Amino acid sequence: MAQIDLTKPSELSVEPGTLPDSMSAWVIREEREGEPRDAFQLEEIEVPEPGAFEVIVRVMAAGVNYNNVWAALGEPVGVWRYGDHPEFGHHIGGSDASGVVWKVGPGVTRWKPGDEVIVHCNQASYEDPEVHGLDPLAAPSQKIWGYETTWGSFAQFTKVQAQQLLPRPQNLTWEEAASYGLVYFTAYRMLITRCNLQAGQKVLVWGAAGGLGVFATQICKMAGAHAVGVVSSPEKGELVKQLGAVDYIDRAEFKGMMRTGKESADEEKERFKASRAFGKRIKEILGDSPDIVFEHVGQATFPTSVFVVKPFGKVVICAGTTGYNLDFDVRYLWMRQKEILGSHFANAYECMKANELIESGQIRPVLWRTMGFDGVPEAHQLMRDNKHAGKISILVGAGEEGAGRTAEGEGAIYAEVGA
Repeated sequence: MAQIDLTKPSELSVEPGTLPDSMSAWVIREEREGEPRDAFQLEEIEVPEPGAFEVIVRVMAAGVNYNNVWAALGEPVGVWRYGDHPEFGHHIGGSDASGVVWKVGPGVTRWKPGDEVIVHCNQASYEDPEVHGLDPLAAPSQKIWGYETTWGSFAQFTKVQAQQLLPRPQNLTWEEAASYGLVYFTAYRMLITRCNLQAGQKVLVWGAAGGLGVFATQICKMAGAHAVGVVSSPEKGELVKQLGAVDYIDRAEFKGMMRTGKESADEEKERFKASRAFGKRIKEILGDSPDIVFEHVGQATFPTSVFVVKPFGKVVICAGTTGYNLDFDVRYLWMRQKEILGSHFANAYECMKANELIESGQIRPVLWRTMGFDGVPEAHQLMRDNKHAGKISILVGAGEEGAGRTAEGEGAIYAEVGA
């Protein structure tokens, strides 16, 4: 195998419209599943050709998400049975990207080589009827690109469906544009589509300074809703207020409300008392109980979420970072006619509408750190060890930070964040 020059992923010998034979890519293979620092290895990989309604994008920058920590570890399930992995035997991760359209497949009419784009991570078969009348997220073929597929963004080129492409906001640099898609579009669907967020509504946002929470908070502000954010420190609380929250609650003040599922009867009584006090604090800040609770924490917080949301209110959930086996007092659900809504990523229309808010500067990405192409294993190891302090972008085709911005407007907010 030819030696790849790590230092030059930004150098290409071909023009848009023509693909090189091979590319540099950070690859995970089944036989080396484990810690990210070992699972990710740089390889020279054949560049894929675009099929019908597919596009090859030159990756300028890529965003790092926890899903490829899972891919490296092979937990909770290995990715190897998904997508086209069995055919190629390897996984290139990365579910966020900014880049340049390099080659289009048959049937693609909306995009042409040279177009600057970002990529949303939902894929589904064009032939599934759900795609054409219900929602692509309901299609049996639905997959998250860069996790359940072979060709992610940690490579010089990636293969995507044409419907995954969105115009790159010209007010952002390449690394800023690569940083927000997965978490922001998820938060947008949760609040705007699933909850039909309205001006004047009151919203509790768990982990408000985390990857999802910073966008949930901004969406509430933009929609004229009133949010209170739960955070892990006063510093993060101040950031959340800067993003538009009415106020914040430091979760350390209410440690006792977190559920483990192993509480004795007396311990559960104490836990419930802490949840009541937490609900009272929310009312003091917002003037009433929340209409909506923005959930992604799962086991530790879900009983409190169901308890504090107002009668006929909604708890919307997209993840279970502390555990996915939830138990709660269901009497507070049925007797007060509350709703639990599941939500998963977003469809192309939602991604487009959400992206327009970035282009207009009404919503801003929040970025912690940008690393070079050689930083892919380290970035995922930082996440695995919980030593990161916010969103990480990886430079690929972009040779340096700060490149790509061609329009005036608000760029990213640079901050240390975390739930």
